[in-house]
Amino acid sequence: MTNDMRIAENTTNDYTAHRRLGRAITVAAGAAGALLLWAVNVPWAGHELTVRQGGTVQAVGPVAVVVTALLAGAAAWGLLAVLERTTKRPVRTYRIAGLILLLISLAGPLGSAIGPTTTMVLIGMHTTVGAALIIGLPGVRRCR
Repeated sequence: MTNDMRIAENTTNDYTAHRRLGRAITVAAGAAGALLLWAVNVPWAGHELTVRQGGTVQAVGPVAVVVTALLAGAAAWGLLAVLERTTKRPVRTYRIAGLILLLISLAGPLGSAIGPTTTMVLIGMHTTVGAALIIGLPGVRRCR
C-alpha cells in the first residue's frame, strides 16, 4: 500500500468516526432537550404529565422521555444510513420523511394527553426531538 493510499484511508476513517460521533451527539442532544422540557414542567413547575394508554391513565416519567427519544434517534439514524446508500439525494429525502413522521407523531399527544398543559409539553418534546434529528442528524454538507 502506498503512502497516498494510507493517507486517503485514514482521512476516510477519520471522517466516518467524526460523522458517527456527531450523529450520536445529535441523538443525545434531542433526548436531553426533551428531558429538559420534562424537568422544567414536572418537578420545577409542578405540572403532572399524564396520558391515556389503552383504558388507563399513566404519568409520563423521565425514563420514558429519554428512552423514547433515543429510540426515535436510532430509527432516524438507521433511516438516514439506508437513504445514504440507496438514494441520489439522501438528505433531502430524509428531511421530507422526517417532517412527515414528525407530523404523524404529533397525533400521540393530540389524542392521548390529558389536559392542555400536557398536550403542549408533549408537542414541545416531540418538536424538540424531531427538530434535532431532522436538522442535525445529516450534519453539515460541504459545497463542491
